[in-house]
Amino acid sequence: MNEYRLILALLFGAIGLGFFVYGRRQKAIVPLICGVALMILPYFIPGTWPLVLAGVVLIVVPYYYRF
Repeated sequence: MNEYRLILALLFGAIGLGFFVYGRRQKAIVPLICGVALMILPYFIPGTWPLVLAGVVLIVVPYYYRF
């Protein structure tokens, strides 16, 4: 694990926690699921660029898909 992946994991985890808390308080399922996915994402994606791509997609999804 290089330092870029570590920083990205911390960044996506913090954003995921924010989405999770927002989704739980507002009872909105899409930010809740995206938040959990962002928090566990770095454990399952080994490369740096795929991690960035998947993280950005999961950050953008709640803005375009509202329930």
